[in-house]
Amino acid sequence: MNTIITIARQYGSGGREVGHKIAEILGIKCYDRDLITLAAEKSGLSEEALHHADEKAASSLLYTLVMSSNMYHSNVDRFNVPINDKLFCVQSEIIRDIAQSESCVIVGRCADYVLAEHPRCVRVFVHADFESRVKRICAEHSIPELEARERIVKTDKRRANYYNYYTSHKWGKVENYDLSLSTDKLGTDGAARFIVEYAKTVYPD
Repeated sequence: MNTIITIARQYGSGGREVGHKIAEILGIKCYDRDLITLAAEKSGLSEEALHHADEKAASSLLYTLVMSSNMYHSNVDRFNVPINDKLFCVQSEIIRDIAQSESCVIVGRCADYVLAEHPRCVRVFVHADFESRVKRICAEHSIPELEARERIVKTDKRRANYYNYYTSHKWGKVENYDLSLSTDKLGTDGAARFIVEYAKTVYPD
């Protein structure tokens, strides 16, 4: 049976890096932005357009009301919905297919929710102190501190809106995850090793 590790993350916490390091330790694949390429191939939609819509909730107020903020369990014709919603549906199908075929790490895309029924899924939320995240973003993108702060607030808000919109759950709420850990003291290497040991303990081969 395949083991899946999903990584939800605050912007600047190093969560994406943690996900790729877990995959490297375990010798499995980490699915991240490449899910967009797979979604474009599956849907026939423009990859550029899907990148623009990635991890962003649809903006249609009427559609939100009709769908009660939860597209995932809907039977509405997917070809007549906003591209954000179609991307979520296509990515969800791809994530479920991947989980059936191989052990892997999946970063973002509400994967913890999409795989809620998967029997061997470790759901992780990676976070860090705000000031630590500011330093990381400044270093990674060579931008001023003020810009980093604004980017962190904006990105976290976008991710929270996306998760809350498509799952009807609350992003970052500890009850939604098996593990919630900070990279402040562990670092990304320590966090990756910790998650790997947890997964091996919970789901031994």
